[in-house]
Amino acid sequence: MRRTAGLLLTLPLLLAVACSSSPKAAGPATPSTATAAPTVPAPVSEASPMPTLSGGGFGSKATITIPEGQQPSGQFVVNTVTDGERSTVNKGDWVTVNYTAKDWTTGKDLPSSYDDNGKPQLYQAGSGQLVPALDQTVIDKKVGTRLLVVAPPAAAFGEQGSTQLGVNKGDTVVFVLDIVEALPQDSTLTGAMTQPAATLPQVKDNGKAPVGITIPAGQAAPTDLQQAVLIKGEGKQVKSGQTLVVQYTGVLWSNGQQFDASWTHGGAQAVQIGTGSVIEGWDKGLVGQNVGSRVLLVVPPALGYKDQAQGSVPPNSTLVFVIDILEAV
Repeated sequence: MRRTAGLLLTLPLLLAVACSSSPKAAGPATPSTATAAPTVPAPVSEASPMPTLSGGGFGSKATITIPEGQQPSGQFVVNTVTDGERSTVNKGDWVTVNYTAKDWTTGKDLPSSYDDNGKPQLYQAGSGQLVPALDQTVIDKKVGTRLLVVAPPAAAFGEQGSTQLGVNKGDTVVFVLDIVEALPQDSTLTGAMTQPAATLPQVKDNGKAPVGITIPAGQAAPTDLQQAVLIKGEGKQVKSGQTLVVQYTGVLWSNGQQFDASWTHGGAQAVQIGTGSVIEGWDKGLVGQNVGSRVLLVVPPALGYKDQAQGSVPPNSTLVFVIDILEAV
């Protein structure tokens, strides 16, 4: 739940497209004026010459060696180094990818998610948020797969380059991608729920649809943030500054009316937590929870929208949310 209208958070994507007419394109690499994107060539599995890899396998930083003195073929190469054995990535899935990268043209190593302070990329596959070398290559691959991608300019940063990464216009870029996780937009948590105290709203699981939330009759709205873990996850703890993938439902305490739900926006949404990008009740209530948890939050006006109306939410409203924490990156 963002502070202002509209739910989907604009993510700071390091490998964002360098130019696009799509309103989903985001991140520091996006110029202020949109231009037509170049045609991306059809991918092939092999070409000559090819980079070689050394170092550790899936889950560790790769060492990429460029063939000495040789120019790239110009083809868009997507080569499967190792096959995964988990679910298949479909278009629209929220996918988490670790990456190593090298500029073929300059021989320069580029920032990697395995570097100190690096982090995986989280994005919707096939949505146009990232360069085609990431956006398109993961579709139909299985989680756990490692890919070697040779991206000519049209599949990388085009004729714009990337000043953020130090990629010049027209450079060919080599990526090694590790597909860590994929979550369809209709993902939701399953398992037995523990109901909160009788003085708090009761929750009914509705499968792949907004949960039912019943406000306790005759109970005054609490003045402090109330939290209850309905399903206890076993994943990592959520840290401030991370991006979460969540399913959520929100209703008003005053009348139980649903005013928002991720399902009405197409399904699971990505939000940054602990940075003021969402209402304070979410920042306070979700940091420290475990991935895989379903959390009930009762948010007083001071930690919500205060005295401001927000869409169908009246001023000074107490808000009730049930949130499934599906991933944290």
